[in-house]
Amino acid sequence: MSRLGVGVIGVGSIAEMHLGAYAANPDVHLVGVFDVNHERSAQKAETFGVTRVHPTLDSLLADPEIDAVSICTWNDSHAEIATAALDAGKHVLVEKPLSRTAGETEALVEAVERSGRHLEVGFVRRFGANAKVLKSFVDSGLLGDVYHARATNIRRLGNPGGWFADHKRSGGGPLIDIGVHVLDLCWYFMGTPRAVTVSAVTHARLGNRANVTSLSRYKVADYDPTRSDVEDFAAAFIRFDNGASLTLETSYSLHALEDRLEVAVFGERGGAELEPQLRIATEMHDTVLNVGPQIDHLSFDFAEGFANEIAHFVALCLGEAEQVAPVSHGTEIMRMLDGIYESARAGHEIRLS
Repeated sequence: MSRLGVGVIGVGSIAEMHLGAYAANPDVHLVGVFDVNHERSAQKAETFGVTRVHPTLDSLLADPEIDAVSICTWNDSHAEIATAALDAGKHVLVEKPLSRTAGETEALVEAVERSGRHLEVGFVRRFGANAKVLKSFVDSGLLGDVYHARATNIRRLGNPGGWFADHKRSGGGPLIDIGVHVLDLCWYFMGTPRAVTVSAVTHARLGNRANVTSLSRYKVADYDPTRSDVEDFAAAFIRFDNGASLTLETSYSLHALEDRLEVAVFGERGGAELEPQLRIATEMHDTVLNVGPQIDHLSFDFAEGFANEIAHFVALCLGEAEQVAPVSHGTEIMRMLDGIYESARAGHEIRLS
């Protein structure tokens, strides 16, 4: 295979990151795109030099020149489309979250097993330069056994509205949209232990805050400040089977003094903060040292992250790389998200099945 033939399904804002990264990759031929908005498909195809605009999803999946697909649609279709793509013999990169619920992943896991194709979950922040450096520190044992993590993604005013605020399409609010990024990163650095209990709360108090919508920079095309049936805040405490623990806070809308993004892990020999910028503390020579890695981006850079993620996916499909974010990671994250929502509804800690 000289170059990987790629198709992109769903060409909204996040798909532009995929399309741009594919277009810049010399090992890729951008064969086709499909979106329910045909006019938008045609525009994106022209912008990124895509060969074909497919009229239907079935048409794209039947295209023999397409070896792999990126799925950038609403959350409610991720698992269904990914399953169909695998059964059509395509490798799959599916945007996070893998699905709306853990139950929706069952057929998808079976499709991965029977297809023999690769599926990667779009945990793009794993591919930032800062995350790669920290992972190497963790894997080398510099932090020792990581026993606690803190994941925070707080927006003061950041409900995108549209389908993000529609539970039927999204599956939830900030927890499943932006909280999942920091939850995944902490869990990844902890060595992906299995969650056993969750205690959580969610609140839906502020909604889209229609009175100050002009201040939000996150709005999408179909933003409607009068409609939101998802939570606007979630907090959780998770225990794992190895004794480790994790705290999580995330919001679309909160009367906080400022937006806050934090990913921090703590081990027996050292600790680290990945966001807002990479800083590492460790013990050497009978003292505690703060280590400042010299890399281009101490915080996550979106263009770099997507370029790295796409380059890895292409190499994986060409047999030149190992998986970083397999379907098993996506299903375990969904299991934790389900547990958070279930605990919040129940009003007490729950044990995960």
